[in-house]
Amino acid sequence: MTELVAADIGGTHARFALARIDAAGHVAALDEPVVMRCADHASLQMAWEAFGAALARPLPRAAAIAVAGPVVGDELKLTNNPWVIRPALVPEKLGVDAHVLVNDFEAVAHAVAACPADAFRHICGPDRPLPARGTISVVGPGTGLGVGLLVNMDGMGWQVVPTEGSHGDFSPTDAIDDAILRHCRKRFGRVSAERVVSGPGLAEIHAALAALEGRAIQPM
Repeated sequence: MTELVAADIGGTHARFALARIDAAGHVAALDEPVVMRCADHASLQMAWEAFGAALARPLPRAAAIAVAGPVVGDELKLTNNPWVIRPALVPEKLGVDAHVLVNDFEAVAHAVAACPADAFRHICGPDRPLPARGTISVVGPGTGLGVGLLVNMDGMGWQVVPTEGSHGDFSPTDAIDDAILRHCRKRFGRVSAERVVSGPGLAEIHAALAALEGRAIQPM
């Protein structure tokens, strides 16, 4: 049994938990996560050290880290978080001998591919099982908007495709969408999908609808 730290680094929160992996590479156990506000820590290293202090024990020397941003190049700049992660320095900064860095919705897509049917909860739309082949979109709004893909076109198993699909343009389809676009364009210039489909996007939609109806709002 191998023990490692599983970390999910988002725009607002960082989550750390101890995981135990069996000989087949499957997660045998996952502890409850310790959740921290990213704004309370200057870097991944400082949050990592705070997690170790919270556990009051030495941390495993292996880590699996999912980050909210593209995992390419010598510096990882998170989309909605000022932290900068340099992959080459992770072993030194975190004191690990082995680690993997992946996009956060790449990690979620891997989970979707691995989880049994009873792990999913139907929310809306047609209530039917996930398809056995084709393409599945994995989408999640938070501080930003995460998007990943699962692709199985040849029946040989699911392949995970990390994307930055949330940065495509917001495309209005009616007059209300047009009003939301005008409101967001005044604030941001270019308006991507995640400007609307996200936690902060709720505040922008609220402000746009209030302006459309001539109502006052309390700015957030």
